[in-house]
This record gives sequence, C-alpha cells and structure tokens, in this order.
Amino acid sequence: MRRILYLLPVLIFLVVAGFFFKGLFMDPSEVPSPLISQPAPDFDLPPLNPEKPGFRTADMQGRVTLVNFFASWCIPCRVEHPLFMELAAQHADEVQLVGISYKDKPEDSLSWLSRLGDPYARIGHDETTRVAIDWGVYGVPETYLVDPQGIIRYKHVGPIDRHTMDNTILPMIRDLSKPVS
Repeated sequence: MRRILYLLPVLIFLVVAGFFFKGLFMDPSEVPSPLISQPAPDFDLPPLNPEKPGFRTADMQGRVTLVNFFASWCIPCRVEHPLFMELAAQHADEVQLVGISYKDKPEDSLSWLSRLGDPYARIGHDETTRVAIDWGVYGVPETYLVDPQGIIRYKHVGPIDRHTMDNTILPMIRDLSKPVS
C-alpha cells in the first residue's frame, strides 16, 4: 500500500506530461467548434458604417459568405487585412466578405478601415458582443466560412496567412460555390 502512495505522484505527473506533450503537436488556430455543420446563429446587427448595410443571418442565404470578426486595436487583424483586400478584389463573384466589428468603438473601426481599406460588402457592429458569443468567438481575429444554405463549414482562429487562404479557404469557397446538381 505504501508503495502505491509513493507511485501516485509519479503517475499523476506522467498523465499531465502526456497531455502537455500532445499539445505540442496541435495547431492553436484549429479550435474545434460545435457550430461546424450547424446553421449560423440568428442575429441582426446594425451597420458600422451608415453608408453600408449592417449584417443579419438572412444576408448569408444563397451566397458563400466569409464572416470576419475584427477590431481596430487587434494587431493580428492588421496582419490578415491585406489578404481580405485581395480576396474582395479578386473573388467578389465567388464569396461575400462580411466584417463584424467586435468590442470596438465605431469611430475607431471606421478610421482603421479608412486607413487600410474596406474589403467588406457589409459590416455589422457587435456592441454588446452577444453575436460573437453566439458564434463562439474567443477573441479576434476569427473567421467563419458559411455555405449558401447558411451552414457554418469552417472556423479559423487567429490571423489568416497566405498558406491558409490559398490552401484551405479559397478551395473551400470554390467547392461551396459550385451549383448543387
């Protein structure tokens, strides 16, 4: 019995170390989401910019939509922004790029977009963060790909890089844009 008591801390250490070791090989941008293959949450956000429409669930029907949660204070959002500008310029016929301003003052988001460019077809302002909570957002940036039926097909946590855009997101957009036969 005493021997088991001496081995117990070693066994606990080995179990904990195993979990940490496994974590070394996991991609932190691939956070599992219970929303994958589920309908997008129901919401109706007011516009961030009075010159553009806000964003609501119904706006995703019939079109592949890339939903990006961003904020002006978010440094990684600045890193991925040029890719969204490129996406909007080159693939607007395949995908609707929509932004949701998260935990940001409207004037700060608008100033940020004025300086860096505005790639979004629609921008909703999530002042209460209720919509972000419904989508399962942990922080910004987070990006979701929604099919024409309003079903969430992909979630990316963190800034999107060239590799992810070219090898994951664009191929999924092309596949989801194909007419269903």
